[in-house]
Amino acid sequence: MNVIFMGTPDFAVPCLQKLIKNHNVIAVFSQPDKPVGRKQVLMPTPVKACAIEHNIDVFQPTSLKNDDIAAQIENMNADVIVVVAYGKILPKEILDIPKYGCINVHASLLPKYRGAAPIQWAVLNGDKTTGVTTMYMDVGMDTGDMILKEEVQIGEDETTGELWERLSVIGGNLLVRTLDEIENGTVKRIPQGEDFTIAPMLSKEMAKIDWQSKNAKEIKNLVRGLNPIMGAYSLFDGKKIKFWKVRAFDEDDVELGKVLGNMDFSDKEAGDVLFADSKKGLFIKTVQGVISVEVSQGENAKRMNVGDFLRGFSIEDGCFC
Repeated sequence: MNVIFMGTPDFAVPCLQKLIKNHNVIAVFSQPDKPVGRKQVLMPTPVKACAIEHNIDVFQPTSLKNDDIAAQIENMNADVIVVVAYGKILPKEILDIPKYGCINVHASLLPKYRGAAPIQWAVLNGDKTTGVTTMYMDVGMDTGDMILKEEVQIGEDETTGELWERLSVIGGNLLVRTLDEIENGTVKRIPQGEDFTIAPMLSKEMAKIDWQSKNAKEIKNLVRGLNPIMGAYSLFDGKKIKFWKVRAFDEDDVELGKVLGNMDFSDKEAGDVLFADSKKGLFIKTVQGVISVEVSQGENAKRMNVGDFLRGFSIEDGCFC
């Protein structure tokens, strides 16, 4: 089929690569390039870079709500438009153009986690499973009829970044199967119904660890969920410290007891340092349970294992806030 592809981040690249191998990608739409890094160098989006590598024309309009854009797309005579993490809403006049409609690859088991950050919220909420859904697009936000799904297990320590990579590959394979069914006429449309949840965009404010309300498992999920996007952080002596990997313990955990011994920390407050040693690690009390920090990052420093961190940053007593 003749396909127009719309996508922006690295998550969408495996889908584009699969399409290039199996169909005729006639054009790619991606978000405008943005400056990256301290020097603010203008860099192409991952999808744009992939398209250029395969000599595919790339379009980067600031808005799709433009009659000229709709006319341009219509003149391309695409059989289908595929949208994967594009980051823009498609107006109805574009949704109605292709013969087989517009197909979206969404990184959740719809109708759960409609919205911009389904992978992140699955990890943040400590879910055990998630997946990928292909769907027909309509004017709503991820509300169209579903086509195919594939479910996966989320690892106990898996981060958003790791899950992101896994689901991107699954999404590419599921997309090819979906287009095969559309092309041969065996596709089935499955309405979503009204029992849904939303996965809104993440905010910088949520990255600060709330020691007074979060237990050990919730803090661990926060750390996993924000890795590598922004990193969860806390303050110690006024200095910002990011946590990239932590382990959660129940207070009666045998492994925890081997490190802390017979320490009585019943009078400690959430956020208090229980133990800090470059060989044995950094342990912090929460409202329920204890976390040990495994990978951290100080201000203006690189991320490193906690042993190296503690050799350069003195934490003997005190509390995180």
